[in-house]
Amino acid sequence: MASYDAILLYAAVLVGFAATNLILTHLLGPKKKTAVKQMPYESGMDPVGDARQPFDVKFYLVAILFLVFDVELLFLYPWSVSAYLGTGGVPLALRSTVFGVMLVFMGTLAIAYVYAWRKGVFRWR
Repeated sequence: MASYDAILLYAAVLVGFAATNLILTHLLGPKKKTAVKQMPYESGMDPVGDARQPFDVKFYLVAILFLVFDVELLFLYPWSVSAYLGTGGVPLALRSTVFGVMLVFMGTLAIAYVYAWRKGVFRWR
């Protein structure tokens, strides 16, 4: 248990710091409420209309495609950095296997990209 003393002390200091800041902000902060302060902030513009309007599906499709290719980079970057290091990284016996697996992974994503392209996901009407 003695080895955890520093971690517990650090956690207690963090919780105490956060609680102190919240309490001081509540006690010392301005309390005057105005209509402008209560209005939602819309990037410096006055809000117009209802915020619950439905979005077009193309926005969701682009967001999902972004996530797919972002996750691809998340997997490719560590492999590309560690694949051919002299020491550490992928062992010599597995380098060709791992390279083949990464080619299959990139091929699968290329097929998904071509499929989305053919379905017209990237066409903005």
